[in-house]
Amino acid sequence: MRRVCLTLPTDRPCVPAIGDVAREAAHGARAFGVEVHVLVLDSAPAAARAEHRAAIEELAPAPGVVVHHLDEEAQRHLLRGLATAAAPEAADRLLDLLLPDAVSYGACTDRAFLIAETLGCASVHRRDSDSRYQEHAGGTVFPIHQELAFLDTPAAEAATRVSVRRLRPEALERPVALVGGSFIGAMSVDLDAVRLRDPSAFERIIALTVPDDYPPLWRTTLVAESFRGGGTTPFTGDRTTLTGVPPTRVDMCNIALSRAVYGRVPLPPATDTVGSDYFLLHVVHAAGLPGVLHNRHIVNHHTPDRRTDPAFLAYQVRLAKYFLAVPRLHEIHTALGAAGADLLDAEGRIRTAAVAGPVRRSAADARAADAHRLDTLDSVHRGLGGRWAEAADLLAARRERLLAEARTDMADFAFLLDAWPALIGAARAGEPVGGR
Repeated sequence: MRRVCLTLPTDRPCVPAIGDVAREAAHGARAFGVEVHVLVLDSAPAAARAEHRAAIEELAPAPGVVVHHLDEEAQRHLLRGLATAAAPEAADRLLDLLLPDAVSYGACTDRAFLIAETLGCASVHRRDSDSRYQEHAGGTVFPIHQELAFLDTPAAEAATRVSVRRLRPEALERPVALVGGSFIGAMSVDLDAVRLRDPSAFERIIALTVPDDYPPLWRTTLVAESFRGGGTTPFTGDRTTLTGVPPTRVDMCNIALSRAVYGRVPLPPATDTVGSDYFLLHVVHAAGLPGVLHNRHIVNHHTPDRRTDPAFLAYQVRLAKYFLAVPRLHEIHTALGAAGADLLDAEGRIRTAAVAGPVRRSAADARAADAHRLDTLDSVHRGLGGRWAEAADLLAARRERLLAEARTDMADFAFLLDAWPALIGAARAGEPVGGR
């Protein structure tokens, strides 16, 4: 029986999300005859973890569904064994990258990839704790339905069942490597308050997400579309497109990836950096691997903790680190796009070393433009006043550290890329975690 992993990483209270994901898993198992392993990776405070554990224990058993709840202690134990087996001399460094003390969107998903390998899963389906599902015609709109319908099927076969086909002929014999949708509802980052307060300040901030060498027309379009997700139109019926999925059209709360992708390349383990978990979408697109874009968008919402002053300040740091990463990521994406099908080996598998090269080169130099990006943020934040001015003070105090991390984060990613094949091998040979 095919096994798949439906994962929910969390660092906040999210009992409703756990219940929703369990219902989605039951739907997937029932509709497609697969075994769905629900993997809750729990970095929440102790009280919230206890609530999560109790909620999981109260879940009604569902045929074909196995639930795993791993706190950080359990994750650390498992990862230390994998890191030691893969690279004994570098085990401590690998463990620090995979389970850092700070928030890492990439690392939490890398942990899901490795644990899914220990479970023998063919794919990883990721959700977020600050999202929920749409309802339509008396039922819940589960993205896993489209994910299981298309992932890993030959693109030529998928072409007979999708609504729209926009795939190059040479990719038709390759299997679908990615299936994804986006979100509707609140913006995906905490910038809407800036937009409402000062649209020009909002545009200056969002412009930092666009590579400096993009033509003005492209820049204007990308600024207008950034962080908007799937818009605001509710689901009324399925629409699917077989294509090379543009990374900007999907969200990591609504994504499924084949082990053929994450088994070859991990996500950047950078800490406190939004957007770091989108890297694989660019790899899939650059390599010309088929994907299916669907419209079963998840509803994004902001949990109460996102509105507190500490959470606000923490998020401004994560945004700043992303803005600093943009030029390097753009260089890497450009290099990957130029390589195209050369990213694949003779069997059509992604070559890990072909991805590691551009990543390593991006870490090789310091850049004056990095400081200019922080200057822009400082100017905008101080102009907005209030707690944005507090954010400016915080970023100013961490300025040298942020500039240094813009380089070291990429060096760390290159190191993880080099070790990834051995880590995956250790995971496949390792003992699976238990569940209920």
